[in-house]
Amino acid sequence: MPEPGSPQLGSCLASGCLPGEQILAWAPGQRKGQGLELPGTLICTNFRVTFQPCGWQRDQDTPLSTEYDFALINIGRLEAVSGVSKVQLLRPGSQLKFIPEEILIHGRDFRLLRVGFEAGGLAPQAFQVAMAIVQARARGGEVQQHRGVTLSRAGQVSGSRKPPVPLLETLEDWETELKRQGAKGWRVSTVNERFDLATSLSGYFWVPNRILDSEVRRAFAHFHQGRGPRLSWHHPGGSDLLRCGGFYIASDPDREDVSAVESMLQAGHADVVLVDTTDDMPGLADIQLAHLKLRALCLPDSSVAEDKWLSALEGTRWLDYVRRRSSRCLEAVPCQPITLLLMCPSRSCLRKASDVSVLVTSRVRSVVLQERGDRDLNSLLSSLVQLLSAPEARTLFGFQSLVQREWVAAGHPFPTRLGETGASEEAPVFPLFLDCAWQLLQQFPAEFEFSEFFLLALHDSVRVPDTLTFLKNTPWERGKKSGQFNSYTRVYTPEYSQPPVGSSDQLHLSVWDWDLRYSKAQISQFLNPGYHAEHGPGAWLPRQQVRRLHSGSLDLAGLTRLTR
Repeated sequence: MPEPGSPQLGSCLASGCLPGEQILAWAPGQRKGQGLELPGTLICTNFRVTFQPCGWQRDQDTPLSTEYDFALINIGRLEAVSGVSKVQLLRPGSQLKFIPEEILIHGRDFRLLRVGFEAGGLAPQAFQVAMAIVQARARGGEVQQHRGVTLSRAGQVSGSRKPPVPLLETLEDWETELKRQGAKGWRVSTVNERFDLATSLSGYFWVPNRILDSEVRRAFAHFHQGRGPRLSWHHPGGSDLLRCGGFYIASDPDREDVSAVESMLQAGHADVVLVDTTDDMPGLADIQLAHLKLRALCLPDSSVAEDKWLSALEGTRWLDYVRRRSSRCLEAVPCQPITLLLMCPSRSCLRKASDVSVLVTSRVRSVVLQERGDRDLNSLLSSLVQLLSAPEARTLFGFQSLVQREWVAAGHPFPTRLGETGASEEAPVFPLFLDCAWQLLQQFPAEFEFSEFFLLALHDSVRVPDTLTFLKNTPWERGKKSGQFNSYTRVYTPEYSQPPVGSSDQLHLSVWDWDLRYSKAQISQFLNPGYHAEHGPGAWLPRQQVRRLHSGSLDLAGLTRLTR
C-alpha cells in the first residue's frame, strides 16, 4: 500500500491529509454521472472517502469543503455493482462477494458518488478499496475520536482566540445572553453545573428570580429526564417563552413541589398557556419516512420521470410537514414583525410556530412549550417562533446563537437523530428546521441577513465531524469529550486563552469557526445582499404594538393535567 506522500497518489493528496488521517486503500477509477466520466483516484482513509480527479489541486483553505469528500459518518448507503445483475449492499462488517466494477456511495446529504473501475490488473485494488470503506465504517468509533480538520489551521493562529458565537458553556455566557434579552425577572441557575440533575441539559439555564436552586432541583425531578420548565426567550414586550419535558405520570409531588412548578410555569405572569408541541406536528417516524422518500427522489439516479417529479415530491409529504396546504381559505397570521401567509395547514411546523408566535406577541404572558423528551420538536418550534418574532434571530450572528442555545446547549441528540447510532431512532429534525428557515428566507428575503449558502454550509457541517458541535447527544458528552478528564471541561477557557501545556494537546473548536474551514470568498457568500438593515435587531414592533393585557387569574387546567 503506498504511503500518503507517494508519487502514485500525488503531492496534492499528501498535502491534503488531515491530522491523524491515514490512507487505508486506493484505486484508480472514473467518476460517473450526468453523461460525464471524470478520471481520477478513489481513496479511503480512516476519516473519509474522497475522489481525487486527475490534475486537481486541493484548496488548503477548505480541506473538507469539496464535492469530492464524503466523511464516513455521512455515508448512508454503500453498494458494489458488477455487470447488470450483481448488486450487493455493503453494510459495516459485510464481506464483498465479487470484484466490483462500480461502487455507489449514497451520502446522507443527498449526494451520490459513483465510481467505475476498469477490468484487468486493477481489479484487486477495486476490491481492496471497497472492503476498506466497509471496514472503516465498521470502526465508526474511531471517527468520533477525530480531532478535527480545524486543528491543522488553528495552530497557525497566534494569540488568544475568542469564540465567534458564545458557546453557553460558562456562567458568564448565560448571564451575558440573559442581559442582552432584557429578562429582568430571570436569573441563571447553577444547580446543574456538575450535570447531576440532568445530563441532557446544559450546565446552566434560566429560572425565575424568586425560585431557589433547592426548589429547582425538587421540581425538575418530577419531569422527564429532569428537564423542568426554564426560559427559552424573553420577548421585549414582556412575554416569556419557556420549554419543558413531560411530567412523570407516576410522580407524586408534595404541595411544595406543586407550588414550585406553578411558580416556574407562571414566571411572574397572570396568564399562562401550555402548548403541547406534539399536537398538529409530525411525529419523529413521520419526519424520517418523509425524509427517506425525499432523499430517494433527489438523488441523481432517481427513476422518477421529469413530468412526474413535482407530484412525487408532494407524495413524500416533506413539504406537507413544513407548510401543509388544504382546501381552506388563505389567511394572514400576524407575527412580529413578519406577517406569515399560510394555507391553514394541519401538521405543519410553520403554522404551529405562527400560532405560538401570536400567543407570545399578542398578550403579556408565559407560553410554555411541552414535549415529553424536550429535545426535538421543542427545539424546532422554539427556534421557529423566534425566527418569526425576533429580528435578532434573523441576523447571521443571531441565528448561530439561536442554534447554539436551542439545539446544541439544549441537548438535541444530533448523532441519534441523524442515524449515526443506528436507524431505529433516526429522524432528521434539525434538517427539517433548516428547510423551514429556508422557506421563510424565500418568502421574506429582505428580512434575513444570512443567505441560503449559509444554510447549506450549516446543513453540510452536520455531516462533517471536524468539530464537537454536532458529534455528541448532550452537552455533558460534548464537554467530557473536549478534554482528557472524567469531569466536564470547557471547550474555551473563560479568558479565551489557549489551553495550558499539559492539560490538553488539542484545541477543540466549534462549527461557528467558519474561517478555519472555509475560505474568505465562501464566507462572504453567507451574507444576503438583499437584506435591509431596517429589519435588523433595532426594528422591534414596527407593524403593531404588543397589547399589555393581563388576565385576571392563572389558568391551572393544563397544570392540573401535569400534576396528576
